[in-house]
Amino acid sequence: MKKIYIFLSLAVAGTIILASTNRHAGVREGFVNGAPEIKSISALTFGPDGILFIGDSKSATVFAVDTKDNQKVDKAEAVEVKQFDQKIAAALGTEVKNVSIQDLVVNPVSKKIYCAVQLNDGTAALLKVNGEKIESVNLKDVNFSQVALTNVPGEEDKDQRGRPIRPLAISDIGFYDGKVLVSGLSNQEFSSTFRSIPFPFTNKQDQSSLEIYHAAHKKYETYAPIRTFTASEINGKKYLIASFTCTPLVLFPLEDLKPGTHVKGRTIAEMGAGNSPLDMITMNKNGESVLLMSNSSRPIFKVKYKTIEEFQGSLTTPVEESFGTAGVHFVSLPVVNVLQLDKLDETKFVLLQRKPNGDLDLYTPGDWML
Repeated sequence: MKKIYIFLSLAVAGTIILASTNRHAGVREGFVNGAPEIKSISALTFGPDGILFIGDSKSATVFAVDTKDNQKVDKAEAVEVKQFDQKIAAALGTEVKNVSIQDLVVNPVSKKIYCAVQLNDGTAALLKVNGEKIESVNLKDVNFSQVALTNVPGEEDKDQRGRPIRPLAISDIGFYDGKVLVSGLSNQEFSSTFRSIPFPFTNKQDQSSLEIYHAAHKKYETYAPIRTFTASEINGKKYLIASFTCTPLVLFPLEDLKPGTHVKGRTIAEMGAGNSPLDMITMNKNGESVLLMSNSSRPIFKVKYKTIEEFQGSLTTPVEESFGTAGVHFVSLPVVNVLQLDKLDETKFVLLQRKPNGDLDLYTPGDWML
C-alpha cells in the first residue's frame, strides 16, 4: 500500500503542478517578446502572476508586461526608504526637479514595489524598490501584450480652460475579477468614461459613460473623469467605488457598466471641495474592512465599509457650506501630504509622504491608521 500511496501522491502532485503551469501560461496568451512602445506611464496596476498593467494615455494603450517577478511572498517586510525622490533621481542620473512620480504599486505576489516616473523631457521610466535601492526596470526586452483604447480624445483636444485632455484618457487603472478596469475621458458626448477589458486581451473592450450628482458643485456632471477608484463587494454586490475632483465618493454597480450604457452613480459622500483624491485602497483589521484615500489638499480619509453598507441614500441636493461635507461618515487621519498608497499584504500598507522638512519618504505606517 505504501508504494501505491506514493505513486498516487506523485500523480496528484504532478497534476497540481501541470494545472498551475497551464493557468499561468494562460494569462500570457497573445504575449510577444520585444520592446513595447510606451510613450507615457499614466497609471499602474498588477494582475495575476506578476503581470504588470501599464496605462499609457499618450498612446491611448494599456500594456500587459510580464515582470517575471512571481516568487510568492506571503508576509511583506516593513518598508522604509527615506528621500525617495532623491534616490529615484540618482538612479536615473538626473536631478529631483526633473522627476515627476506618476504612480506606485505593490506586486501582490512578490510584495516588491514598482514606481512610474516621468522626466521633464517626456521620457517615461519604470523602477523597482529593492531594499533601500532603486533599480530601473528594463522595458526593452520583455514579454508583453497590448490593447489600444477606442474613442479617446485627440492629442490636440482641450477642455473649456484650454488644457489638454489627452493626458486624462487614462486617469486610473485596476484589475478585478479577471478584467482590467480603466477610468478616464473619451471623445464622446458624455466624456467621463469607464472601460472593462477582459484579460488576456482580445479586441473586446466594454465602454460606459458615467454621470454623477456633485453636491459641492450643485449639479449633475458627465465630463469629469474618475480620479481614483477601487472595486469591492458591498452587501453581496460588486461595485466600482470611485472619487472625483472636489471630492464626491460614488458607487457604480459593476453589473450596470455594460457596453454602450450611460450609468448614473450613487453619490454617497461629499468629502470637501478644493481637493483632488490621489489614491485609494481597501484594508482589513480584525475582520473589518476600511477604505483609505489620500488627497491633494486633505489628510488621509478613512471610511469603514460597514458605514457604506448601512448608507442606503444618495446625495441629490447641494452642499451649501463652502468646503462642507455630507453623506457617509468618514475620519480624517492626522497624516497629510500623502501622494501614493498601496497594500503590501493583509496587515500592512505602504505610503509615499512629503514630510515637513521637504523629504519624500516611502514607508510602512503603524496599524493605528486602520
